[in-house]
Amino acid sequence: MLLSMTTVIATAQVSVTKAAFGTTPDGKTVDIYTLKGDGIEARIMTYGARVVSISTPDRDGKMADVVLGYNGLDGYLDDSSTYFGAIVGRYGNRIAHGSFRLAGKTYQIPKNDHGINALHGGTVGFDKLVWDGKEIPGGVEMTLVSKDGDQGFPGTLTAHVRYTLHHSALRIDYSMSTDKPTVVNLTNHSYFNLDGDKGTILDEEMMIPADQYTPVDAGLIPTGVLASVEGTPFDFRKPTVVGSRIHDDNEQLKLAGGYDFNWVLRGKTGEMKTAARVYDPNSGRVLTVTTTEPGVQFYTGNFLNGTKYGKDQQGYEKNGALCLETQHFPDSPNHPNFPSTELKPGITRHSTTVFTFSTRAK
Repeated sequence: MLLSMTTVIATAQVSVTKAAFGTTPDGKTVDIYTLKGDGIEARIMTYGARVVSISTPDRDGKMADVVLGYNGLDGYLDDSSTYFGAIVGRYGNRIAHGSFRLAGKTYQIPKNDHGINALHGGTVGFDKLVWDGKEIPGGVEMTLVSKDGDQGFPGTLTAHVRYTLHHSALRIDYSMSTDKPTVVNLTNHSYFNLDGDKGTILDEEMMIPADQYTPVDAGLIPTGVLASVEGTPFDFRKPTVVGSRIHDDNEQLKLAGGYDFNWVLRGKTGEMKTAARVYDPNSGRVLTVTTTEPGVQFYTGNFLNGTKYGKDQQGYEKNGALCLETQHFPDSPNHPNFPSTELKPGITRHSTTVFTFSTRAK
């Protein structure tokens, strides 16, 4: 529940409202920012710099929230596994055995993924920290300083994440700098159901313009191979119903329990490109994802299990949503052939991802 309205700014037909959202067990105040534009509303909170909701119209103009999450802060505090809406880091996705070498030294990250690998930055990743929020024209900027040695990572990392509305799009701009060589891979972990949190996403159509993906081993760590999608259930170069091949007799799908893989996007890192397009035939909503990142992790909510978590305690069933996490590749520090995630002092890394919403007639 929103507690106290404190400030409002507006620019270019986008209003930004800040309110208190609750308090963490250690006494830190969590704020939530509501961004309202023409046909879109997004709510972003400082705990985990999370997207709490995105409301957009369907083909008939009816507004609905299209991302999973909770109504209040307590739900997020009690949930240690879904990462609903969060900025994950310092390294989004997995690092094999939580270990990597950099500049001749080995670093160890907590193995919080079944005690085998590091996932989304370790035991206390960026999703579990309170960021500093600041209103900016058209949105909000979140800032976090991660000290040298945080979760085992070298260097003090300063991260800025800007959420802004542009017409029918939510844009995320990332900026990262460090005082020592480190590795960093930030992404947003929103779960989308374009029908408005109803049922599964198995009837939605997915298009990913990628010719290759990164196969994984039993621990969901990339083998290092860039495999062709040709003739496989991973070929989404043409719009394909998500559920049409998810149960195919394919070893990779069996390992992940569905889709949970990184696709290698066409084009250069740093250049804007289409990462995915999703269409929901029931509502008519379309989500187009563009990014400067080299990859996108398409995840079909394989670990959602219907437990009574979520908004209004309705529970989210398996395949109740999908994630499109724009990123560098998983376990890149251990694969020299992957695009590098190393960040050096004196260099500021920027990346951008845009979630654009539209509708389509039947």
